[in-house]
Amino acid sequence: MNRNRGQDTTLAFTKQPYVEDVGPRRIKSIKFSMLSDADVLKMGEIQVSRSQCYVSQDNKSPVPNGLLDPHMGPPNKLGTCETCHGDFQNCPGHFGYLTLVLPVYNVGYLSHVVDILKCICKFCSRILLLEEERVDFLKKMRNPKLDHLKKNDIFKRVVKRCTAMASSKKAVTCSRCGYINGIVKKAVGTVGVIHDRNKVQDTTSKESNDAISHMKESKTPAILSSFLNPDKVLKLFKKMLDEDCDLLYHADRPEKLIISNIAVPPLPIRPSVKVDGGTTSNENDITLRLAEIIKANATLHQVLTETSVNNKSLDGWEHLQLMVALYINSDVRVPPQLSMQNAKPMSGLVQRMKGKQGRFRGNLSGKRVEYTGRTVISPDPNLKITEVAIPILMARILTYPERVSHHNIERLRHAVRNGTSKYPGAKHIRKPDGTLMSLMSVHARKRLADELKYGDVVDRHLIDGDVVLFNRQPSLHRMSIMSHRARIMPWRTLRFNESVCNPYNADFDGDEMNMHVPQTEEARTEALMLMGVQNNLCTPKNGEILVASTQDFLTSSFLITRKDTFYDRASFALMCCYMGDAMDPIDLPTPAVVKPIELWTGKQLFSVLLRPHADMRVYLNLTLTEKSYTKPSGKRDKPYETMCPNDGYVYIYNSELISGQLGKATLGNGNKDGLYSVLLRDYNSHAAAACMNRLAKLSARWIGNHGFSIGIDDVQPGDDLNDNTSRIISEGNRKCDNFILDFNKGKLKLQPGCNAAQTLEAEITGVLNKIRDETGKVCMEKLHWRNSPLIMSQCGSKGSPINISQMIACVGQQSVGGQRAPNGFIDRSLPHFQRMSKTPAAKGFVANSFYSGLTATEFFFHTMGGREGLVDTAVKTADTGYMSRKLIKGLEDLSVYYDNTVRDSSACIVQFTYGGDGRDPSQMEGKAGFPLNFDRLLMKAKATCPAGKHRGMSSSEIREMVDERFSMHDMTPEGGCSEDFRKKLKEFIEKYATTLESTRRALQPHNVEIHDEESTILEDVAQSISGITSQQLQVFLNTCISRYHQKKIDAGTNIGAIGAQSIGEPGTQMTLKTFHFAGVASMNVTLGVPRIKEILNAAKKISTPVITAKLNTNNNISFAKLVKGQMERTLLGQVAKSIKLVLGLRSASIVISLDKETIQALQLSVDAYTVKESILKTPKIKLKEQHIKVLDARKLEVNPPSDRSKLYFDLHWLRNKLPTVVVKGIGTIERAVINKKKDQDKFNLLVEGMGLQAVMGMEGINGHETTSNHILELQSTLGIEAARRSIIKEIQYTMESHGMSIDIRHMMLLADVMTYKGEVLGITRFGIQKMKESVLMLASFEKTSDHLFNASVNGRVDKIEGVSECIIMGIPMQTGTGMIGVKQRVPQVEMCKGSEVILS
Repeated sequence: MNRNRGQDTTLAFTKQPYVEDVGPRRIKSIKFSMLSDADVLKMGEIQVSRSQCYVSQDNKSPVPNGLLDPHMGPPNKLGTCETCHGDFQNCPGHFGYLTLVLPVYNVGYLSHVVDILKCICKFCSRILLLEEERVDFLKKMRNPKLDHLKKNDIFKRVVKRCTAMASSKKAVTCSRCGYINGIVKKAVGTVGVIHDRNKVQDTTSKESNDAISHMKESKTPAILSSFLNPDKVLKLFKKMLDEDCDLLYHADRPEKLIISNIAVPPLPIRPSVKVDGGTTSNENDITLRLAEIIKANATLHQVLTETSVNNKSLDGWEHLQLMVALYINSDVRVPPQLSMQNAKPMSGLVQRMKGKQGRFRGNLSGKRVEYTGRTVISPDPNLKITEVAIPILMARILTYPERVSHHNIERLRHAVRNGTSKYPGAKHIRKPDGTLMSLMSVHARKRLADELKYGDVVDRHLIDGDVVLFNRQPSLHRMSIMSHRARIMPWRTLRFNESVCNPYNADFDGDEMNMHVPQTEEARTEALMLMGVQNNLCTPKNGEILVASTQDFLTSSFLITRKDTFYDRASFALMCCYMGDAMDPIDLPTPAVVKPIELWTGKQLFSVLLRPHADMRVYLNLTLTEKSYTKPSGKRDKPYETMCPNDGYVYIYNSELISGQLGKATLGNGNKDGLYSVLLRDYNSHAAAACMNRLAKLSARWIGNHGFSIGIDDVQPGDDLNDNTSRIISEGNRKCDNFILDFNKGKLKLQPGCNAAQTLEAEITGVLNKIRDETGKVCMEKLHWRNSPLIMSQCGSKGSPINISQMIACVGQQSVGGQRAPNGFIDRSLPHFQRMSKTPAAKGFVANSFYSGLTATEFFFHTMGGREGLVDTAVKTADTGYMSRKLIKGLEDLSVYYDNTVRDSSACIVQFTYGGDGRDPSQMEGKAGFPLNFDRLLMKAKATCPAGKHRGMSSSEIREMVDERFSMHDMTPEGGCSEDFRKKLKEFIEKYATTLESTRRALQPHNVEIHDEESTILEDVAQSISGITSQQLQVFLNTCISRYHQKKIDAGTNIGAIGAQSIGEPGTQMTLKTFHFAGVASMNVTLGVPRIKEILNAAKKISTPVITAKLNTNNNISFAKLVKGQMERTLLGQVAKSIKLVLGLRSASIVISLDKETIQALQLSVDAYTVKESILKTPKIKLKEQHIKVLDARKLEVNPPSDRSKLYFDLHWLRNKLPTVVVKGIGTIERAVINKKKDQDKFNLLVEGMGLQAVMGMEGINGHETTSNHILELQSTLGIEAARRSIIKEIQYTMESHGMSIDIRHMMLLADVMTYKGEVLGITRFGIQKMKESVLMLASFEKTSDHLFNASVNGRVDKIEGVSECIIMGIPMQTGTGMIGVKQRVPQVEMCKGSEVILS
């Protein structure tokens, strides 16, 4: 490819055609196929026939024709190859060949060999099917429209048909030659094929058996199940017709499945490593395996050439077979005498490919890279959020190749003079002709610096402003690797601003992080534009801000903005200087207090921070409630808003902080209406980043001067606090004692669906959990406002009321597996308590605080709870990691195309528009993934365009203007606006107009005439309360609509990978085994990671299937009970008084008598006749109508048919079976529980178990609104669309019950991928196999060897379109920035005429 462009100075006039240089070529596709014996011989450069490697112990030269023959590549770093005469760097290696005496099976293809043998006659090699069947199958198989999966299905059907023919009569006669074929199966415990013909009772076998039985030695008749040896199979395969190969989905001749010649791999892939200074060598496992094969082959050859014909040869053949099998796949089962030879297992060829360290995952999909550094991280609030401080030691080692131009030549000359060890220096110079000059020597540096020319490349040290990638493992989402600007600083740690901890999930307790230096201009640009910190302030998971102030920054903001904080001119000006290192222009606001001394409030400091000087056009408007905001209680029902007694209502008007003490809700991460979010959406990322930088600098200096520490006296409870705590605890204990007394007397009022013990546990747990909350509340009230833990908890920087309560008042109930502490001894948890004790203390309630110290038993219970948490975390990491990997592999190649569709790499449509509206989830501002927050935008429009002299509009004018705006093109579906957005915007403005009308009506006096001037005054009042001018409305509408259109997702976005990360990353934060009581204490539903796993795997059996059934009459408890009785399964054993054996002289029968009282109590309509029907319907009991006699309404007699010898056993079996017969209800249902909705008298049924169709068909159930949480059952009952909606709903429900919010668009995409093929496919190795065509992608996921072997048998072609394949082949992938090609117009060069040349 390296055509010497313009380097040839001499002109050669030849007739060579002009060839356009299109740059390097790229691989278009890979075809998988098998090698025949001739191919191996043609490919091999030399025959390998000797198993030695080196001549002798002393002479270390390789043996000719041995395993390390130099024809196969250079044997060491200094040698040369004897085939191509290349050196160690340039020779790729060449194959050798090794001819086997007898053919052997290739163990990778063994299952294919067996499949073919099942389908062909073992004499004439034709397919066993009848002719018309064969032609029919062949026609189907040759249909050009079929994809790989369909063809595979047809092949499977052919095999199934042939095996069915063989197994029905234990033999099948070939319709073409009359040979009788037995059953073919794989040999167990060794590599081979068995052809089982011992059921074939033809004359020859009888005669041979007779003949053998006369001989004295053998008492047993000879078994004709013979091994089919590879030689015979090879002959059969050679006789097969080509069209039979087509029918069996073989792209190639089947004799290639059997090995006669082995290709010996080239030396570079099995290097011989010299150890002990070259005296001995360590051979590669492959080489050792080959040596064993050569030895076995030689032995077999010797046996065959000897004249005496013994039975020995077969053993040698089998030994060779096993050696070849182990060479290919060392996990093959071999007879034990072989496997015991060497202790450490040698790896075969398959082992090199598969697994995490194999070729695919270890060396192709991911590689080790250069230009990286890794060290410990530490915080530095004086850096910008986009910067990272790099130790000077790293900067001297890592380099960037910079091309010399007239802008940078002086700087690079200086670097070259400094050399390698002095910073800022350089390491190498690369000339355009490719020579590399090192700058280690001191003398040459000066000369080289002076000779530096434009176009040279200097490998210079890192300098300030270089782009570096910064990453922390585990990289769970794309914000785990972002690009920063370098700042070279002394000392030895990587430093960055604490605001950026959150996306990396880093802390400074010893974490290490990695840094990568991009090496080309394009890479730097892409890193900066796509991965830059300020372009990733928001997470695509749900549009929340991720890079925001944390910990100290929140604490100091909270303390500065207290109501009673005032500063004089000196300290206020000093604090203003802190924000920008006294470099920024700052306009001081008017002081809040003028006399007796000028004082500024802390809130004014924040106004300066948001808008330091008057020329800065940032007008921020927002309202928010902080944690401490007081909700109206008692008589008051109007919200406090800005008059909140705790100052918890943050109100910023045009960048002035009017009220509110700032905390996590305003400045922290994880919300959509915080200060930084609003700055980012209303202005740009630079505004938000600058604000964060200013706050970081101010906070670090202020809190250092002000001081903020925590000591033991912060957790010392006062006397009144102690009294309160003990009162609350003793009250709780008393309640629990009462419950236990009631339970012992049997007077406890049961909860629905629970027995007495469960009810008791639920009640006690409720009381004890309340204790912890109440003590926490008391702590928060009683502590002094200067208390450090209290301040931290209030502003949200660390800790919660529960932590404070545990330190000061009471640790609370310890739980193990969601229950109170279990019994570790007989009937008690620890031997310190009474037997059967159910008191709080005996079951893990810790009444002490950490300050007062725990008793021994309390400490033990506390450790039990703690241990569970640790184990949980460890298990969860592995689970979620694997889940994320499966998700990424399943969704990796989905991206948005230019026609707004979401397609995979082979351009199959998965969604017509992404998420139904084509918006980008990372830019959603509203609740629940809605694009905009209308209330805030309206407030901003009103604040930034004050009404002034403009008249307000009437409600009809508002509606008119809105309708006019809505008729424009950009508000129609064709103009890219979704129906949902139109509807929501219209509803919002309609609501506003009605509010205006009602305000007017409220201000009108009832029955008094009013004058014109009064009416205008009233009108003005109404307008000022809830009016809007035409200018404001116009600004509002235009802002909303233009913003909505800006949020369109970019074409080429890798939406699949983003969606997979957005679902996989929250999994790591979920607690594992959570059982959630769905309104009912005893109904457990699996949640958390196990539930997500079930949904993604599309599991056939899930742990807690629940059907939610709506009742036709949902407000009547007795009706609900009736339906429940009809639905729950009732067994015969539950309603029968007795099931007796009656043994007479002539007859024996079973008599069943029913229990009328029980049946009536349960409101069941069951009598003898219905019981008879049920028994007849039960599948395993094979009874007919005449065998069951109904004696009367409550007695039946069963006379089973059977012969006298087995009668007694049959009767007993039947008697044991009968109690399990379902006489009423649905057999697959465990139980139904009546669930009462909160706050209202509405009931529905929760049904445990499967059987959705049966439940929907019950009388009294509203089938339209009945649904199940079992996705496969929904698909089989209601179809694929229902399954898709259910997947979305279930994932969303699971995530929400753990307090995670994920944009619905990601779940829609996942559900679409799982269902777009028309069936529910799990994201597992089986499902992904059906979704994806590409062989390389499947091989890089799981079951590597199987996919590769199958692909070569079927002759698959991989077009290299998807992400995995492109990465493996080193080709740019066709998504993201690789989707487009940029063409540049080259300007025409004007030829200058001779006369116009002016000689200087």
